[in-house]
Amino acid sequence: MGSFCRGRNLPSSQLFAWKKRLREAETGQFVAVEVAPAREVKLQVAARHSAAIEVRLEHGRSILVEPGFDASHLRALLSVLEGEA
Repeated sequence: MGSFCRGRNLPSSQLFAWKKRLREAETGQFVAVEVAPAREVKLQVAARHSAAIEVRLEHGRSILVEPGFDASHLRALLSVLEGEA
């Protein structure tokens, strides 16, 4: 885990805190999340001209919500992200 954290400039304590938080989370199902660089997300949105909604969060992060999303998964994700701020 040390090399994983070093490669991403993360303190290992942050990784362990996230592991604990996720273990204690009340969400019953795993939700895969892929994080793309902000520039890539903007290009994807522009290229698709879809009805997607970009939710902008603190610290320059954003979530791209496409039509047909699962609202309960989005609420769970936002709850975790808001808790870290």
